[in-house]
Amino acid sequence: MILLPLPKILEERNKGEANSFLLEFDAAIVLKPSCPQGAFVCAQMLREEIISSAGIDIAVTKGCDKKGDIVLEIDEELDEKKYCLDVNEEKVLLRGGSLCSLRWGVQTLRQLFRQYAALLPNAYIEDQPDFENRGFFHDVTRGRVQTLTNLKKMVDTMVFYKLNQLQLYIEHTYLFRSMPELWRDETPLTSEEILELDTYCFERGVELVPCLASFGHLYKLLSTRTYSGLCELQGSAGREFSFCDRMEHHTLNAADPRSKELVCDMIGEFMQLFRSDQFNICADETFDLGKDRSKETAEKVGRSQMYAEFVKDLFDFLIRQGKKPMFWGDIICESPELLETFPKEVVCLSWGYSEKQKDTEVKTLYETGTKQYVCPGTRGWNHWTNQIRHSYNNIVRMCSYGRKYQAVGVLNTDWGDYGHINDPVFSVPGLIYGAVFSWGDADIDFDEINRQISILEFKDASGRLTDCLAKISDAEVFGWTDAVQVKEWSQKDKDAGEILEKFQNNEERFLAGSKKAKELKKELIQISRSMEHGSRSIIACALVSLRMIELWNEIGQYLVNMGKDLQKEQKKDWHCLADELEESLFYYKKYWRENSKEGDLAKISDVFFWYADLMRSHGEVFIYE
Repeated sequence: MILLPLPKILEERNKGEANSFLLEFDAAIVLKPSCPQGAFVCAQMLREEIISSAGIDIAVTKGCDKKGDIVLEIDEELDEKKYCLDVNEEKVLLRGGSLCSLRWGVQTLRQLFRQYAALLPNAYIEDQPDFENRGFFHDVTRGRVQTLTNLKKMVDTMVFYKLNQLQLYIEHTYLFRSMPELWRDETPLTSEEILELDTYCFERGVELVPCLASFGHLYKLLSTRTYSGLCELQGSAGREFSFCDRMEHHTLNAADPRSKELVCDMIGEFMQLFRSDQFNICADETFDLGKDRSKETAEKVGRSQMYAEFVKDLFDFLIRQGKKPMFWGDIICESPELLETFPKEVVCLSWGYSEKQKDTEVKTLYETGTKQYVCPGTRGWNHWTNQIRHSYNNIVRMCSYGRKYQAVGVLNTDWGDYGHINDPVFSVPGLIYGAVFSWGDADIDFDEINRQISILEFKDASGRLTDCLAKISDAEVFGWTDAVQVKEWSQKDKDAGEILEKFQNNEERFLAGSKKAKELKKELIQISRSMEHGSRSIIACALVSLRMIELWNEIGQYLVNMGKDLQKEQKKDWHCLADELEESLFYYKKYWRENSKEGDLAKISDVFFWYADLMRSHGEVFIYE
């Protein structure tokens, strides 16, 4: 029996099909009178799962039950976060202390039906989560803006694994009214899409928390003609787009009162679309604070004080609007004594993404009495597929810190640096890790949880798929970060050789990467034979990603060999590689458009085209010695 997350109490009774619950075609899902109106949606979810997994279409009704039914009820004697599930020969009885815990119990039932079809094992389960807030944070700004349909699919996955909070990271990809200069060349989310997603989340027990960059990371806003004067660094308007600059600069001038007025106006418009009483202002990585336009003020009061005063004004604004503020804790942890000046309602988001992440920041926030979420990551940013093993180690570690230091929540992050090139499906294992280890202190090792995810989520009877996906990033040698930085550094007359130095005299790594990619392609095809037909689309995505890894590894070799005599003998090969690069991009775009708007697809394509042109010109636009 596979249940993710693992229940606190699981008793498998009278093992053997003779004592199992057999679902007949004339059974019903019965909502007892204690169930509120919202229970109908989760009953429908259960019904759809039964149709899909068992092929039986049973009714949803309310009132009295009979033998053979599935009964859902609210039991006020239970803790509101607890549910009890009793599966026996006579019927299935699910009791929840509240609607939210009843929903969680339904997901457990769905997982049972997915594995056992219409013949469920005789079992008793009691369960409730360790952390009240268990969230997923998804970047819809730095490249990939998923379609509303795909965002709903992501919510469905979250619900299946009992996550209850979603945040979508926004810098410029919301269609703010009267600010077309901000999003004029983007494919932003609209108010209608967010309102519809908010309702979809609410009906399924997920809180959609608004999240808006409000201090640092305002590249598009502070590159516009209208608002560039509010940028800390002068000369931000009209510059050619750069993935690197988007990550490193563009902080508001905190000394200019117009900065706070602008942000409050944007927050005020954006918050109206959400039911949530929380709001994440981000305010992370304010690298440029006090370095140019506000330098004089910084010298007088200090950069840390400037930062604290600016975000505190935003906190006060939100609290007046009835909202509970959230923000990232990386900057304030440099001056933790300032935390005592913040309102008690504020929640600090403590992030750290290393697989050997230390507890320094989490411990610091605990010692100051600050409410905090611990925030690990799915480790997909800048890679064609996620670094799945790294994400497992990071998430397990950060969730343990959350328990040790009494965090009020876990927010598992899925960033999109440098264009969000990885397909959303590759973040699913990391999403599930976050769900499992924020729910309970489960002792499930990497290989075993991957086997369970393969079977339950990807419908792979062999149990090997997730482990295979975890190996893909190992084949990457010359990665996307390297490719972007070499291009952008060379265009700015910056020495790209610093990046390429690490690949010198490293032919063995390139050969090993190529060999690994070829082996994984075969392994994926073999695994696909054990998967349900409707679940095999992930195989195609993985094969495209492996092809990208192979091509970029070859490009890395090309750059390292550039200028050597060997290069003259390989001109035809590199010309062919340019063709292969552009052809592969064509297919990559196809898969991108199946789940996402255009986003930064054109900017990603520009990187491909630059390298293709470079290879066809044999280094005329780039010299590396």
